[in-house]
Amino acid sequence: MAYVKKPKQPKQAKQPKSTNQSRRRPPKTDAALRRTLRREVPSTVALLADEHDFTAMRHYRTFTFDDHPTYLRQIEALLKTLAGSQLHTTVALFDPEDFAEYCAEAGLDPDAAASRSRYTADIAGRGTGLTYTGQPLDNLLPQLINKAVRQATWEYATMLLADLGECADCGQDVGRAAFDRASRILMRLLEAAGPGRHHLVCSVPAPDEQLLAVLHADAGTDEPAQLDASEGAEFVTVLATGIALESPGGLVLRTSTEGAPDRLHGWRLHQGRLLPLTAGEVFNAYCTDAATGEPLSPEPGVEYCAGFDITTDEPDNHH
Repeated sequence: MAYVKKPKQPKQAKQPKSTNQSRRRPPKTDAALRRTLRREVPSTVALLADEHDFTAMRHYRTFTFDDHPTYLRQIEALLKTLAGSQLHTTVALFDPEDFAEYCAEAGLDPDAAASRSRYTADIAGRGTGLTYTGQPLDNLLPQLINKAVRQATWEYATMLLADLGECADCGQDVGRAAFDRASRILMRLLEAAGPGRHHLVCSVPAPDEQLLAVLHADAGTDEPAQLDASEGAEFVTVLATGIALESPGGLVLRTSTEGAPDRLHGWRLHQGRLLPLTAGEVFNAYCTDAATGEPLSPEPGVEYCAGFDITTDEPDNHH
């Protein structure tokens, strides 16, 4: 009987282990899952910046803090706790007067924690808050106040421009035309200022308050000036208000360049136009005490320069 050798059967390839099995994790508890979700939910803390606002809130029975320093310490401890939990936290200012108006309009009880929470969520959406990154409260509060003032100034100036309506002679929207003209003036001013770190201040008297806007811009030798969009919009809006109302305001430019003295230039608003100041007028504006009229010492390392002409190629009928 012949012997026939059976052919070897090919070895079966080893099946790879299931990826899901190799990465399988122990099931999480409901509490752990909620903690995971909580880290993805942003937080907002609205705080009372000063004693006046704090005292106004003490009229509500459900507001249980007794003194402002203790309140601020607890606020700072809360912020650190939220940051320690890796939660994105926004800090905003709590305005008692605005809160009372908000509750009246929404039909809410102002003496309720839920109403304060709802108001806090509302102001967070207005864009006036700052991201908490662990900075001390002493540093955070001035930044919050400054941002709130800037926001209020921009809103008020925008309202003034919107209420001006159309020109009786040409039918143009006066506020829009003034805003466009102020934008062109700012662009021309930064072009003419050249390279350097520019700091601009525009001051305009309005019917109910003094409007003030500040702008920072950096310009390279062969590059246009770079500036913050929000600051730019605020600055142009205030300048446009002075142009449209023909207010007697002013504008100052300070330019810093490495290895050279700072240069100060100035202009005054007159009948909706920005007119250059002389070097002597710029010097007097900076070296005179506004309250007493007494002379002040010139700032070292600063050159007081005349404002330069800002030509925008506009017709005489500038509005």
